[in-house]
Amino acid sequence: MNLGLSKNEVKLMPYTSEWNTEFIRVKDELLKHVDIKANCIEHIGSTAITDMVAKPIIDILVGVDDIEKVDIPFMKALQKVGFLRLKVERPGEIEFAKFTDDTFEVKTHFIHLVDYDNELWRNLVFFRDYLNTNEKAREEYKRLKITEYTNLKEPFVKSIFAKRTN
Repeated sequence: MNLGLSKNEVKLMPYTSEWNTEFIRVKDELLKHVDIKANCIEHIGSTAITDMVAKPIIDILVGVDDIEKVDIPFMKALQKVGFLRLKVERPGEIEFAKFTDDTFEVKTHFIHLVDYDNELWRNLVFFRDYLNTNEKAREEYKRLKITEYTNLKEPFVKSIFAKRTN
């Protein structure tokens, strides 16, 4: 399995169950080294959607009680597992990435650190689950990704978020 993309590279790969195997491996590593509960770590993004084409990067959702109180020991534990904090600024989210080597050019994994079970958490998990259970939506998203990925991805994702009722 080849994981990783360089900065600004867009490459879609066919689905492989190896992505889930890799997520499980990383989740186990996180549980060993980071003070976090198993139910606070979820595989999200296109690599978590069966039969979906995806960029070969594993997206991991990690939930904490309060993102404003994430401390240095927590960050150092993530670093021990190979995740470095990115300078990306998003409201209610801290991003980390794992790279293939110390050139930091090719990212293989992302962690999206958010408040556990808040709206963003629920939307991201709902999106994954909805596409895994709704073949029509999954095929529509797949077509969109292949033809107009950069222009139409965000509106599609938001349209799925809007279907969440709780």
